[in-house]
Amino acid sequence: MSPSATPSPYPSDPSGIGKVHGPDGVRFCRRCGGQLEARLVGDRMRPVCRGCGTATYFNPAVGVAVVLRDTEGRVLLGRRRGSYGGQWCIPCGYVEWEEDVRGAAAREFREETGLDVVVGDVVAVHSNFHNAAQHTVGIWFEGTVVGGTLEANDDLDEVAFFDPATPPEPLAFATDVLVLGQLAQG
Repeated sequence: MSPSATPSPYPSDPSGIGKVHGPDGVRFCRRCGGQLEARLVGDRMRPVCRGCGTATYFNPAVGVAVVLRDTEGRVLLGRRRGSYGGQWCIPCGYVEWEEDVRGAAAREFREETGLDVVVGDVVAVHSNFHNAAQHTVGIWFEGTVVGGTLEANDDLDEVAFFDPATPPEPLAFATDVLVLGQLAQG
C-alpha cells in the first residue's frame, strides 16, 4: 500500500500521508487540550496541536533487569503471572520518575525475587518492540546478592536458575533471547 493510500488517524490530514510517529489513539494536546493534526516535524509525521502548535513526541520507557548467575553460570529466570503469564524472563521492571536506573534495577529485582543485590556492570542494552503500544529500551545489569531470601513475588510465580544456552520455554521477551544467547557464548 502506498503512503498516500494509508488512512491517517488524524481527521485533519486530508493528504493521507500515513501513520503519525507514535501510538495510535492520541487525539488531544497534552499541553492545552487542543485537537491534534498530522504535520511533518523534522523527518517524521507527528501530532501537532492546531491551537498552540506544540508537537507531541513519543519517547520509550526505560526497563531494567538484573542478571544473576550462580556458581555454575546458570541465570536466574522468573515465570511471569499477569501480562505474559506463564512465560519466563530475566527479572525486570520499569524505572520510575526521578529514579536512578541502578536503583530501579535493585528495587525491581528485590520486589520480584526477594533478593537484595548490588547492581554491577551493564550486560546489554536493547530496544524492545514486543508491545506495540509501548516501545521500551531495556538495560540488563550484572547483580551480586547481598541479602534476602529467594522467593517469587510481585509479577513472578516461580523463580529458578537455568543454563543460558537452554532456557525454559516460552520466553516472554525476544530481547531476553538475545541476552541469554550472549551469556551462553561467554
